[in-house]
Formats: sequence, structure tokens, C-alpha cells
Amino acid sequence: MMGSRRFLVFVSLIFAFMLCFSTPWRMQAQDNSEQSTMLPLGQYLMGRDAEIALARSAAPSSVAKDATVMVLGRDGYETAVEGKNGFVCNVDRSWMDQFENSPEFWNPKRRGPVCYNPQAARTLLPITLIRTKLALAGKSKAEMNEGMKAAIEKGELPALEPGSMAYMLSKQGFLNSKCGNCAPHLMFYVPVKDAHTWGAAPLGTDAPVLLATHFNGAPEPVTEFIVPVSEWSDGTSADSGDHAH
Repeated sequence: MMGSRRFLVFVSLIFAFMLCFSTPWRMQAQDNSEQSTMLPLGQYLMGRDAEIALARSAAPSSVAKDATVMVLGRDGYETAVEGKNGFVCNVDRSWMDQFENSPEFWNPKRRGPVCYNPQAARTLLPITLIRTKLALAGKSKAEMNEGMKAAIEKGELPALEPGSMAYMLSKQGFLNSKCGNCAPHLMFYVPVKDAHTWGAAPLGTDAPVLLATHFNGAPEPVTEFIVPVSEWSDGTSADSGDHAH
């Protein structure tokens, strides 16, 4: 019980850092409030093999080894590996953060490995594809927000499927300058109207279910719940000094 309590405290501190996007951590941070659009695309790209490996690190190998893998190219995300289990893994970039109070929205160091189950791959991954299309078109945060709203109004975003979830267990990810790879967690998605159903608490608390600050009707009609877990995808414990960022 004491070990579990310590882990919850650890996770609450880690996610508390994630809440602090409104205050830059370092003067040398790659992005700041003066950056209106993305930096040159090359700064966000990775080597193809390295990106495939990083994307797969989001989930346990039992899932990731048979998953489809998408990588970011000059025209957007493209399929690098065809999978056979319906899961889709990719590496999110910084423009997947919330539109408001996110000074690292254009940080090219941002690498968020995520692996969606089949339901989420069909209905959540399109958010990534639409946002990426807007970013690569040179849109500002405000223009991306409006573009996302327009896409939703036009029915370009599929209705959320029940049971949608994703893994974010990569030890190699970099989610922000506050906490680095932060903490391993699962993500579950419900319609915004059902946001109260899990009794989720704000990020920064020691509750077992946390409410993500992005999406949640701003503008995507999706609520994301975060459930911290105790191990990274490689099986190592997250409750150690290695992750005290």
C-alpha cells in the first residue's frame, strides 16, 4: 500500500508539471509565446527507422509488434509499416497540445509516442492528421483552432467509437520541458457530454483518473481521461529516481 501511495504521489507531481504550460521553464526553450507558426519542417522530422522504433515504444511489445506504424513526412503522416492487429502507433508532435496556454506548442523537441487501439485509430487518429495538415500549411495556433472547428462542422472528424483508448508508455518520449517523458499512462476517450462519468480529477492531483487539458470540447468533441500506470512499455518501473525530472 505504501508503495502504491508513493507512486501516486510521484505521478501527481509529474502531471502537476504538465499543467504548467502557461509558464515557460527555461529561457532556452525551443518555443515561446512569440512563435506564431511552426519552425522549418526539417526540425520536426526524424530518421524513418528511429521514428518507427520510437512509435512502437508507446505500447507493450505484444501490441506494438503487430501494429501499423505511421511516421511524419513532408506531406504529413504516412504509413511506414502495415500492421495486422488494428492498432496504430505514431509519434505526436507539439501541435497536438492544447491551443490555449501552451508555450511549447511549436517545440520541435516534442516527441509523444502513442499507440491507439482499433476504435481510437479510426476516430482519434483523424484529429492528429487534421491538425498536422493545418500545421504543415503554415497556420498559426489560432488559425489551426478555427480550421479544426471548421473540419468538425463539415463532418470530417468521425464520431467517437465506444472503447477508444491508447497507450503512452514510452520511456524514450519527450512530452515537454517540465517533465521530459513524464509518466507512463493509458488514455481513454469519451464524448464531452460524458466527461463526468469517470469522476476524473484535474492533472496535478493524486486521483487514479485524471482529466487531460486538451481536446475536451476545445474544440474537439472528445474528453480524454489519463490513468497513470507503474511501468514503462519495456517493463521497468516508473517509481524510481531515473524519472524525477
